Amino acid sequence: MKKKTASRKDIKRTPRPAEVTIDTVAEAAGVSTATVSRFFNAPQRLTQRTTLRVQTAVNDLGYVPNLLAGGLSSARTQLIAAVIPTITNSIFSSTIQEISDSLAERGYNVVLALTGPNDEHAERQLLSIIGRRPDGIILSGAVVPNNARAKLIASAIPTIETWDLPSDPIDMVVGFSHEAVGRAVGMHATKTGRRKVLVVSAAGVRAVARRHGFAKVLLEQGFPEPSVTSFAASTTYGNGRSAVAAHLDAGGRPELVVCSSDWAAHGALDELRHRGIRVPRDIAVIGFGDSDFASELNPSLTSVKIDGKAIGQQSAAFLMKRAQGQKIKERIVDVGFELIIRGSG
Repeated sequence: MKKKTASRKDIKRTPRPAEVTIDTVAEAAGVSTATVSRFFNAPQRLTQRTTLRVQTAVNDLGYVPNLLAGGLSSARTQLIAAVIPTITNSIFSSTIQEISDSLAERGYNVVLALTGPNDEHAERQLLSIIGRRPDGIILSGAVVPNNARAKLIASAIPTIETWDLPSDPIDMVVGFSHEAVGRAVGMHATKTGRRKVLVVSAAGVRAVARRHGFAKVLLEQGFPEPSVTSFAASTTYGNGRSAVAAHLDAGGRPELVVCSSDWAAHGALDELRHRGIRVPRDIAVIGFGDSDFASELNPSLTSVKIDGKAIGQQSAAFLMKRAQGQKIKERIVDVGFELIIRGSG
């Protein structure tokens, strides 16, 4: 069953601003570019009044100094920064690999930046990337803090948000609606008549969006609200197994377990097998991501497939168009998703 999300008319398509440069800051502060340079490189040489004027302009404009050497500051770096939370069990691997393969043929290198399982390093990593002025930034799964978002916009570096459909994009988008994914899984659950549901979910905004879309459909169809076990970081095999064990030990009797990752679903399947519970006859299990092992499990895992390779191809195409100075009319591409129903229910 293939599910394509509807177009998002509420997405803001505001034009990209011109790059904020050291000259822009100097003009706003009413000082010379040399004074702005001293502000960053030798602040002790400035008066308190001048320092305050430059600092105010820097904050207002969202300026991040270019860390490249002066003679190279206007040159292309041939570097693309790919930003993801973590490489552990990453569902973004196919996207990053495709971007790397596509751009390598054109002389670009892709560098990887990790923001941490809970995006605890997001602002530091992004500001460091902006300061080095790569030719493009690709965000997959990372949540961008407001301060870093403002500076990404001010830098005018081509930026692509992937694996999501944000309502207020930074620049370009290649992704899908997580709420629509949740609704599709919810419709499948209601059609099977399984009323008692345990959701094993990460606490990230995208996993929560899927969870809310799923619960909304259940409530609309007159089903009970699902039980939820939430984990701070991305859900793992151990999370899925322990969540199911704790729920059953506490007297829960779910008819369906919905997990925010295939790894968690794998753990749930093994815990149910360990207890002699039949899947899907007694309890069905659904994952997310359609990992390589999903079809090889016993029973094979029902999951949501995202075409990560297509996301990578479109992202690379966007970057090449920007590099060639071509105008991009449609900056938002919805790749949709597919709910693949297998043996687990």
